[in-house]
Amino acid sequence: MKWSPTLWYTLDNNVLSLEQRKFYEENGFLVIKNLVSDADIQRFRVEFEKICRQESKPVGLMIMRDVSIAKSEYSPSEKIISKIQDFQEDKELFRFCTLPEILKYVECFTGPNIMAMHAMLINKPPDTGKKTSRHPLHQDLYYFPFRPSNRIVCAWTAMEHIDRKNGCLAVLPGTHKLPLMPHDYPQWEGGVNSMYHGIQDYDKDHARVHLVMEKGDTVFFHPLLIHGSGRNQTQGFRKSISCHFASANCHYIDVKGTVQENIEKEFLGKADRLYGTESGLNFKDIWMFRGRLVKGERITL
Repeated sequence: MKWSPTLWYTLDNNVLSLEQRKFYEENGFLVIKNLVSDADIQRFRVEFEKICRQESKPVGLMIMRDVSIAKSEYSPSEKIISKIQDFQEDKELFRFCTLPEILKYVECFTGPNIMAMHAMLINKPPDTGKKTSRHPLHQDLYYFPFRPSNRIVCAWTAMEHIDRKNGCLAVLPGTHKLPLMPHDYPQWEGGVNSMYHGIQDYDKDHARVHLVMEKGDTVFFHPLLIHGSGRNQTQGFRKSISCHFASANCHYIDVKGTVQENIEKEFLGKADRLYGTESGLNFKDIWMFRGRLVKGERITL
């Protein structure tokens, strides 16, 4: 697969139409309808519920809860878990990252040698009234110490109907053409979830698109695209499953002295608490542990 001198963000392929490529080039995202089957999504839901009930305990899994929910409020169930990430050791959930229908599209952005770098299942809870179920506007590249950004893409699949009522994704089309911006915790009265940094200074008049999606719909988007999600104003839990993929030809960078130094310090602080006060890990180590080759051959990442 080759890069075209007139198309910067997609590679020559026989999967995307020219119209789809141009849309992604201009907007930084592309929705593919009904890509993941109901059967696969049901299997992911069942495994997630097992994790919530502590019947399944994958190695390395990070389990997160909404900042507004007290630990003792519920017995182990989906009601206390708002997100799980780093499920690369869970064979059932990691199947999402290896689905041929997903990788077929991923290859249009990364090329044939594909690494799965960051996998999540988000279980956005009903908002408690403190608006903590929101996710501030951000760029995903802020969390990644590898480049080039144009060979990274996220595949984000709706596990049920998602709209503005239950907190769909909001994207700012075309912002993938902007540089990586400074991020930090927003000053929200109700509180902000751990590591939910947001862009502090962006064009608030920039047009937004709210992605209303049906179960199985999948959006592919660039890591510099500014996006976030609103609060869940329903009584149900809004589920999605996603993975960030990168070309195995990508390389790691040192984020010291950059806008990413802030998040690096927080990552390393969590690693020290998890593995010991002198774990000796660095930002590169953390991402090397996460990355899994899912297609082709590993080159440099």
